Amino acid sequence: MAETQREPVPRADAGELDTAQAFLSFARHCVLKKAGGLPDEQLRRVLTGSGTSILGLIQHLAETERYWFGHHLAGAAWEPGHEHGMTVPTGRGAAEVLAGYRAAIEDSDRAIRAAGDPDARVAVPADGTRHTLRWVMAHMTSETARHNGHADILREQLDGTPGR
Repeated sequence: MAETQREPVPRADAGELDTAQAFLSFARHCVLKKAGGLPDEQLRRVLTGSGTSILGLIQHLAETERYWFGHHLAGAAWEPGHEHGMTVPTGRGAAEVLAGYRAAIEDSDRAIRAAGDPDARVAVPADGTRHTLRWVMAHMTSETARHNGHADILREQLDGTPGR
């Protein structure tokens, strides 16, 4: 079966921050692409014992973006014990979840631009460590790519569409 969602990886190599941003953006784009063209029911469909769905992955990634870039990097308030969950409430529609992820990405990109330097330290330490923007971007790129792989498998199970 052809990989209908396959795209080339970024060729950006102008500098550390630009390259890191290009690969993070690519991973985010690929996650959103997994939701493309699927109705709400399929986006919510759980196909694993862990309760994972494509929509749940996207909700989780939006929360994770807000946590690392909004809270830790930019210093926004964060509610202790906030769940990075993958269960989407019944009353929360797919369009709302997708819009929330896109908004979280825009906010994260603003925080990255404001920090401007891979060596910039986060405003709020994580486990006592003031990581660099470099570390946060690497962490979020790997987190997004990992969940993108999950979404690849779920999408293929839902409608047979493989790819990255």
